[in-house]
Amino acid sequence: MVKEEKSSDHLWEKWNQTKDTEVANQLVEYYLYLVDYHTQRIATHLPKNVQRDEIRSLGLFGLYDALQKFDSERDLKFDTYASFRIRGAIMDGLRKEDWLPRSARDKAKKIEQASSQLTQELKRKPTSLEIAKHLNISEDEVETSYKDALFANLLSIEQKAGDDSEDHKEGIGYKIVDEDQLTPEEQLLQGENYIELAEKIRTLNKNEQLVISLFYQDELTFTEIGKVLSLTTSRISQIHKQAIFKLKQALS
Repeated sequence: MVKEEKSSDHLWEKWNQTKDTEVANQLVEYYLYLVDYHTQRIATHLPKNVQRDEIRSLGLFGLYDALQKFDSERDLKFDTYASFRIRGAIMDGLRKEDWLPRSARDKAKKIEQASSQLTQELKRKPTSLEIAKHLNISEDEVETSYKDALFANLLSIEQKAGDDSEDHKEGIGYKIVDEDQLTPEEQLLQGENYIELAEKIRTLNKNEQLVISLFYQDELTFTEIGKVLSLTTSRISQIHKQAIFKLKQALS
C-alpha cells in the first residue's frame, strides 16, 4: 500500500509539471477502481437493455475530465472530486440517451393506474402481487417497473439544476451540496422527511432493512451485500426491488 501511494504521488508530481498524455493515462488507470465502483452501483438501478460497458465509458469520460480540471491546491482529495465528476458524467449521459424505453414508461403508467384503482377498491395500498394479478404480469415486473421509474424521476430532478444557467450546466451530479444554504423551513421539512422515511424503513422485514442500509448507507455493492448475508447477488437485487416498492407505496 505504501508503494502504491508513493507511485501515485510520483505520477501526480509529473502530471502537475508536464501535463503529459502518457502520465494522464497512467493516472486514469490508477483510479479506474472509482469508475468500476460507480458503474456497478448505478447499473443496479437500470434495466437490462442498458449495457454496463456504455455506463463505464461515461464514467471514464468523467474520470478523465476530473483529471483535467482538478486543482491540487484545493483542500479536497482527488478521489472525492473524481467520484462526483464520474457520477455526474454517467447521470448526464443517461439523461441524454433517455435510457428508459417508451414501452417501460407505458408499463409504469399502467401499473400506477392499476395501483390507484386497487387502492380505491381495497381501501388500502395494494401489494406488488395484487397489482401483478390485476394486470396479468409477473410480480417481478411490477417491482422492477417501480424501481426504474423511481430512478428516472431522480434523473429528471437532477436535470433541473442545470437547465437554464450556464453556471449550472454540469448538473448536481458534479457538485458537493452545501446543506448550510437551506432555509430554516427547508431544514425542518427535510428533517421531517428523513424521520418519515426512517419510520417506513423500520416497517420492512429484517433482510430488506439490511439491504437498504448496506446499499445506501454503507455503500456496498449487491455482490458485497450478498457475501455479508450469504445470499446470491440476484437475490439481493430482488430484495432491493421489493423494499423500494414497499417504501414507495408507503410514502406515496
